[in-house]
Amino acid sequence: MGNFYCLYLVLLLFCFGFFVNTLSQADSGSDAITAVYIVSLKQAPAAHYFEEQLRRHNHHGHGFHHNSSSSSGRLNRLHKPRNNSRYHPSSGSYISRVHDSLLRRALRGEKYLKLYSYHYLINGFAVLVTPEQFLGLPKGAWSQQGGYETAGEGIVIGFIDTGIDPTHPSFADDISEHSYPVPAHFSGVCEVTREFPSGSCNRKLVGARHFAASAITRGIFNSSQDYASPFDGDGHGTHTASVAAGNHGIPVVVAGHHFGNASGMAPRSHIAVYKALYKSFGGFAADVVAGIDQAAQDGVDIISLSITPNRRPPGIATFFNPIDMALLSAVKAGMFVVQAAGNTGPSPKSMSSFSPWIFTVGAASHDRAYANSIILGNNVTIPGVGLAPGTDTDQMYTLISAVHALCNETILANDMYVGECQDSSNFNEELIQGNLLICSYSIQFVLGLSTIKQALETAKNLSAAGVVFYMDPYVIGFQLNPTPLEIPGIIIPSPDDSKILLQYYNSSLERDGLSRKIVRFGAVASISGGLKANYSITAPKVMYYSARGPDPEDSSLDDADIMKPNLVAPGNLIWAAWSSLGTDSVEFQGESFAMMSGTSMAAPHIAGLAALIKQKFPHFSPAAIASALSTTASLYDKSGGPIMAQRAYANPDVNQSPATPFDMGSGFVNATAALDPGLILDSTYEDYMSFLCGINGSGPVVLNYTGQNCWVYNSTIGSADLNLPSITISRLQQSKTVERTVTNIAGNETYKVGWSAPYGVSVKVTPTRFFIGTGEKQILTIMFNATMNNSVASFGRIGLFGDQGHKLNIPLSVILKFS
Repeated sequence: MGNFYCLYLVLLLFCFGFFVNTLSQADSGSDAITAVYIVSLKQAPAAHYFEEQLRRHNHHGHGFHHNSSSSSGRLNRLHKPRNNSRYHPSSGSYISRVHDSLLRRALRGEKYLKLYSYHYLINGFAVLVTPEQFLGLPKGAWSQQGGYETAGEGIVIGFIDTGIDPTHPSFADDISEHSYPVPAHFSGVCEVTREFPSGSCNRKLVGARHFAASAITRGIFNSSQDYASPFDGDGHGTHTASVAAGNHGIPVVVAGHHFGNASGMAPRSHIAVYKALYKSFGGFAADVVAGIDQAAQDGVDIISLSITPNRRPPGIATFFNPIDMALLSAVKAGMFVVQAAGNTGPSPKSMSSFSPWIFTVGAASHDRAYANSIILGNNVTIPGVGLAPGTDTDQMYTLISAVHALCNETILANDMYVGECQDSSNFNEELIQGNLLICSYSIQFVLGLSTIKQALETAKNLSAAGVVFYMDPYVIGFQLNPTPLEIPGIIIPSPDDSKILLQYYNSSLERDGLSRKIVRFGAVASISGGLKANYSITAPKVMYYSARGPDPEDSSLDDADIMKPNLVAPGNLIWAAWSSLGTDSVEFQGESFAMMSGTSMAAPHIAGLAALIKQKFPHFSPAAIASALSTTASLYDKSGGPIMAQRAYANPDVNQSPATPFDMGSGFVNATAALDPGLILDSTYEDYMSFLCGINGSGPVVLNYTGQNCWVYNSTIGSADLNLPSITISRLQQSKTVERTVTNIAGNETYKVGWSAPYGVSVKVTPTRFFIGTGEKQILTIMFNATMNNSVASFGRIGLFGDQGHKLNIPLSVILKFS
């Protein structure tokens, strides 16, 4: 019976399913019993239909208009003027009825549950069925925008994430007297629930929904922990939204300490939230696609995804998966799409964002760092981490180990982790009072079974002058971020430095000659504070965890002729807003801000900067925005040397070398230069379709995802021939010629062309000099010749240097070479 359904449905539709989880969370879903499939029909979705209708009506001098309707039930529509709708709801209900009819006919009475009807970007649906039924189917910039008061205004950024805490001041709409209307092109709504009451949205937070049908049907949705609402019970979504578009000048106060003021990249942009990710299980593709589809239907300008799939998509190409194909339709509708590269680095080909229409962002460090230190009585200084005050500068304090301050000796025999200072009742307050308490940082902390907060509570209960954490030798290579401490304290992250501390401490103990009991604690120390940032470190660096290229084209790990990541942005130790009930970081629970690291933090930096570009150039296509960001990126760190890439998890600052385009893409984002790129390299939806149709055997897949036949495209192109602001050739068979077309968006200018060739390759670019007027185009012809047989990737660059000051960088990457 199952085979019959499979064969019948294959004639009508294409199914594909995989799970998605947030970058910091593990997938716990299983499809051993039931499965959620995303089904895409051959008929074009509403977005494609609307575009055709608009083209037809505009030709006859007419336009679409749709009056807003009042909302009811859980949806609370914002009261604001609306312009022409992108989408008519009656067509959505018709499509939904078609989906229902198809399922009834295809499954003929068998049990199933339709979770979503996708109307806008994909014509299809998500359905819960048993595996047997579908057996065998494949699975300085603000100043240019008038200052922070207007930076990003009129642009809506949509976030597919864990939701948002609407009470955070980063998302208030009343911090300025400046007029702040909701963009007329946005038509989203605000869900109303107990955790997300009426009034949660405003002119800043203009839309909020949640999507969890796939998770609910699997029986893993925990409403008390995950919240069946747009409210963020994790913290991740609140953090990413504020990085991109949080209000300007919000005080960052953590553990009672003030660390300065925070601002998003585009502080006057508007935020729309589509919650499809959850703390307890991550997320599922069906829910994520539903969020993307709704964001596009609502009319967001930019989509930000700090998520990646937890497995590489199977099939003929990585590009053919529900999320990437939904995003392709979003790009067709004019939305710029940003995605985190993933935290799976530093291995080559660890990239988790694949398609050329998606702007993929890796994580780099910035030059702000927090560090404190402990000065021992023998004049040895040990560095550490800890967002903590220091002890009195002119006083040394006695050090006393937790295991030497127990109420009785039997405790140590019964509790091997007592040295972690988790229970103050175990200790003798008279010994500890006024002294520095030494605690162990073991694997229990890494696993979340012990916490810094609880150890601090113990120290405070025992009236300690401060606390010192040393790293257990069994915790190898663990990267520890600065942690907020309310009292003077330090965490020594290095096991070797921890040994130095303990050797000094033990050698300073005085014991009774007969009983060997300690009669005097002789070790003393003081702690220097870690509340003040210093800006002396070399930056940026590509972080060890940031996923690397080359871009895998398929599950066989063949390389695509596409450079990934596109560039890198600040992603390490990022201060941003935190949900009042956020649980993703134990150390920041209950705080209103948190310092987080990951490509999740890098992507919204670019989303916010893209909003500034879109504000300045409202008619820019998504590819034009991508080009502006890419060609102007920096290749050098702040000291003028090459940007370095960390190559190992353990001792990353020792294991590093100059970054290549497979580490950093075009380079480190330059916000100011991106607003004045001079030339852009543009691509269209038709270009991406020609590329997809050029993949061997892709015709049926393209038809099922887009409703379009590949025979419409008279000629196809390879990925190296896409007009991208980079050139990647995975296999250079003797020679290859590619072209790039630049368009002048600035004034008249004369450009000189220079280049450096990848090792083992000769390169020639023509012309080497050209004049280009405003709005004009120029074709560059680039000829590659292999000069040796070589299988190691090598890199070069093309530079365009204008006489009016514009400079563009186009990275070159060649992997296999056959002379």
